[in-house]
Amino acid sequence: MLRMTINGQPFETDAQPDTPLLWVLREHLGLTGTKFGCGAGMCGACTVHIDGEATFACQISLAEVTDAKITTIEGLSETGDHPLQKAWIAEQTPQCGYCQSGQIMRAAALLANNPTPSRDEITEWMQTNICRCGTYPRIIRAIERAATES
Repeated sequence: MLRMTINGQPFETDAQPDTPLLWVLREHLGLTGTKFGCGAGMCGACTVHIDGEATFACQISLAEVTDAKITTIEGLSETGDHPLQKAWIAEQTPQCGYCQSGQIMRAAALLANNPTPSRDEITEWMQTNICRCGTYPRIIRAIERAATES
C-alpha cells in the first residue's frame, strides 16, 4: 500500500508502484483537472506540485511520490479563488483551455518562490509548458496581474 497526501488529504492506493502519478490522480481519484497531454514530459499539461515543486505527473511513478505532498489544480484553492485563477479569468487567458491547469500550476510554483517575477523571469519559467492555442501573451499578463494583486 502506497501513501501520499493529495490536496491536503491522506490517500492510500494499491496501484502498481510504477504507475504514473497522472493515472492515479485521474483514474483512481477522479481529479481530472490534471490533463494528459503528450505523456512524454514535453507539454506540461499534467503539471502538479510535489512538495511544492512543479512536476510533470506523467513522468513520475507512484513509488517516487510515496509520502509526498501533492497538489493538483483542484487543491490550489478550495473555492477556486487563488490569485492566479482570478487573474486567468480577468485576462480571459484560456482559448481551448486544455493546457491551462498545468499552466496555472507552473505559475503558482513560480509565484511561491518569486512573488514579483520580471517578465523575462516569467517567460523563462513558463517555457516548459506548451499552449497550442498560443495564449502566451495572456498567460504572462495573468501572472503579472496575480503578482501585483496578491
